[in-house]
Amino acid sequence: MSPRTQESYVGAVYYLAKHYHKSPDLLTDEELKNYLFHMAERGLAPNTLNQNVSALRCFYKLTLRRSVDFLKEVLPRSRKGVRRPQAFSQEEIEDLLTVGCPHPKCRAFLMTVYGAGLRLEEACHLKLEHINRKRMQIRVEQGKGRKDRYTMLSPVLLAELEDYWRTFRPVNWVFPSIKYPNAAMDYHTGQRIYYRAVKRAGLPKRGGIHTLRHSFATHLLEAGVEITVVQRLLGHTSLATTSTYLHVRQERLAQIKSPLQLLDLKRLPAKSTN
Repeated sequence: MSPRTQESYVGAVYYLAKHYHKSPDLLTDEELKNYLFHMAERGLAPNTLNQNVSALRCFYKLTLRRSVDFLKEVLPRSRKGVRRPQAFSQEEIEDLLTVGCPHPKCRAFLMTVYGAGLRLEEACHLKLEHINRKRMQIRVEQGKGRKDRYTMLSPVLLAELEDYWRTFRPVNWVFPSIKYPNAAMDYHTGQRIYYRAVKRAGLPKRGGIHTLRHSFATHLLEAGVEITVVQRLLGHTSLATTSTYLHVRQERLAQIKSPLQLLDLKRLPAKSTN
């Protein structure tokens, strides 16, 4: 698991212990069920609730050796509806990267996330050696699922990164931490950069910085790029995951003419007055 997932899973067990003020191995089945009800009553989204369930299942299965039947009975997953990823229009992305990003480092960071379709942690842990100018590619090392992959490096992004490098001269990480130059940018910093840019640009709130990755995939598919190519660029194992981006934005929908509008209906018989 990624370091961020490990942190999340450990945190879920910690908050369970904190809630009851005792070790999780001493909790009864009823107490575990009530804890899930407690989280649901707090209004947690199904995805967040299921993430906590996965963490607790992992703990009780791997650490306490509980049975599969126990996990299904005591720690059931929440049913969730299908939510399509939200994306910005290309015009909104332009506003985000211009009006929303007066600082060159912030602009280079968000442009990299969008232009290469990176996850937040992938962008934060990008190294100078991962930028391949000859092949115009960016190498993503140990992405989600501990997988390596290559994604695109557009000439516009390369020019932006070169201008950024000449100004800030990063040594190892492309986007180092402000406080600790030898460390990578913290992902909380990356989120703050994104939210500030959205606010400055006056854009609607459509989720966190992952919206830029959604927008990358959506815009490629709308441009006619094969879904299998988009799948490789995003690093998806399953094509079904990539297919969630095959939705049509409202702005694009308004531009499409209904087939009814293309018909010649002048030959319709006159309306009866009876």
